[in-house]
Amino acid sequence: MSTQILMPALSPTMEEGTLTKWLVKEGDTVKAGDVIAEIETDKATMEVEAVDEGKLAQILVKAGTENVKVNTPIAVLLEEGEVATALRSNGAGQGAKAAPVIGVGAAEKLAPRAPEAGARPTPPSTEHRIFASPLARRIASEKGIDLAHLKGTGPHGRIVKADVENAGPAKPGQAKAPPARQASAQRPGATPSSIPDARLFFKEDSYKFVPHDSIRRTIARRLTASKRDIPHYYLTIDCQLDRTLEARAALNAKSPKDGPGAYRLSVNDFIVKAAAAALIEVPGVNASWTDDGLLMHAHADIGVAVALDFGLITPIVFAAEEKGLRRISGEVKDLAARARAKKLKPQEFEGGTFAVSNLGMYGIRNFTAVINPPHAAILAVGAGEERAIVRGGAIKTANMMTVQLSCDHRVIDGALGAQWLEVFKACIENPAEMLL
Repeated sequence: MSTQILMPALSPTMEEGTLTKWLVKEGDTVKAGDVIAEIETDKATMEVEAVDEGKLAQILVKAGTENVKVNTPIAVLLEEGEVATALRSNGAGQGAKAAPVIGVGAAEKLAPRAPEAGARPTPPSTEHRIFASPLARRIASEKGIDLAHLKGTGPHGRIVKADVENAGPAKPGQAKAPPARQASAQRPGATPSSIPDARLFFKEDSYKFVPHDSIRRTIARRLTASKRDIPHYYLTIDCQLDRTLEARAALNAKSPKDGPGAYRLSVNDFIVKAAAAALIEVPGVNASWTDDGLLMHAHADIGVAVALDFGLITPIVFAAEEKGLRRISGEVKDLAARARAKKLKPQEFEGGTFAVSNLGMYGIRNFTAVINPPHAAILAVGAGEERAIVRGGAIKTANMMTVQLSCDHRVIDGALGAQWLEVFKACIENPAEMLL
């Protein structure tokens, strides 16, 4: 019996991916554990291993295909003695069994074979689709004109601006479309899909349209869900950095100039270490919400936000409370480099118990960060800068840094969040305390 190879779920949140490369070809014999393809998700490129052995009879999804849904059949394996020609002539999906890759469930039937290069794709049904330019749609919406009653004079019958402007007023009894700008007023709790398309408000020659990639779509979906479902509140505090800067300079001065033992600590390394120490001392913040109860985490697994050209990712420093500054620094640099190359494994950037987002290098003094589930909090870190402060009735200058803690109110009450910030402030202002 033939076996289907399905598009794997390479992480708990993966819904689709790009099949970037096949490492085997039709007719090749594969064994369990052989790497057969490369899949690109929204955050990383990973290898796919076969879980069964046999001959690769048919590739159903060509290399380079984007937005392939999880559980979609991507290839067919034949068992010993089966003939590939029979499989093709009888229909690839008949009698085939689904072979999950990395725990993926079975699909009911085989997807159609991907078209060969140069083949003309079957056009989608246009029976109920109205082809109109964004500007024509906006004008029609403002005038209350039903586009279904217009005949387009543009390319391939597309309705353009002139068609709408030359159309008469709405006929009696015809449903009048609501003005586009009135549509922007939404009821509380409305879903993002209820917001009108921004293209309705602009002339089509006044902008350049850049389609969303999978990373941007994932970021939008997750952040929208976070702000909608998690009751955020925010606590802000100022921290004096002078002792941390002195400690950083002294430790960096002791580092070899090059070689395997060389290091260069950043202020962010101290922040990660201080956050880990505070999470262990105030464990109520080191928790995750579930509908049945709280998950109280044993270790401070801290995600460090890394800005990339193609989006944002938070690789995790696991058990940061057990690691020294040099090790934290090395791990963060390695994770960030592999994140930029899209070489992180899912377990290296999904999960964690807390996150740190630092925009200080951009000169940002203070900002608000959105919680990244399953975390219950995230620390937004601003720039360290010289400020005038009052000490003992006298004005002096000091290196100050503003941080803001975003909290999930279901998990962290205000007093608990304030307690965590108090401990964090003590650690960052007196770095020797982190060694206790």
